[in-house]
Amino acid sequence: MVTIHYFFDPMCGWCYGATPLIEKVAYSDQFEMVYHPGGMIPRRAIEAEFRQHILQADTRIAEKTNMTFGDAYKMRVKGADDLILDSYITTQAFIAGQNMGVKPYDMLKAIQEAHYQKGEPIEEADTLKALAVSLGLEGQEWDENMAKAQIELKYELESSRTLMKELHVSGFPTLMAQVNGEYQLLPMSSYYGDVKSWETLLGSLV
Repeated sequence: MVTIHYFFDPMCGWCYGATPLIEKVAYSDQFEMVYHPGGMIPRRAIEAEFRQHILQADTRIAEKTNMTFGDAYKMRVKGADDLILDSYITTQAFIAGQNMGVKPYDMLKAIQEAHYQKGEPIEEADTLKALAVSLGLEGQEWDENMAKAQIELKYELESSRTLMKELHVSGFPTLMAQVNGEYQLLPMSSYYGDVKSWETLLGSLV
């Protein structure tokens, strides 16, 4: 089985845009996907100027990848209320979900859809807890696992950043195939909107 390393961030719009390509790896029994969260955005409020940058970037992502951004999400970015983004708590939730038996990509996808489709305030612990419950997880157990994941988060981010330096990974999303001990960059950006050719590339790895 070929190991594929996925460098990502839940708050990365291009990671959301890459969904059709990532799913072909995550849901295949021919690959083992190893997830490396990057901690792209420490919790902060997003100013109006940068909100416009986000909307412009989302338009490019949608055109390139054929992924759609929900109206509720767009209204939240455009709105007058505070827009807070937080890669840390969402990655913490990603870790907690895995620890409770949710498949890693299913947890990531649920977080991405809550944000990029439904416009939910996923920077809030209560929102993430409700998301976890909607996935069939028990609330009290979730609280306990979130506390544990907060401790694991620092290690996960440090480990990811160390490997990124070693492999010269500079951004998200990045996929690296590990074949016979050698790392090979998979050029996702060349395959946006062309899942069939992407499948052919993946097939050449096995």
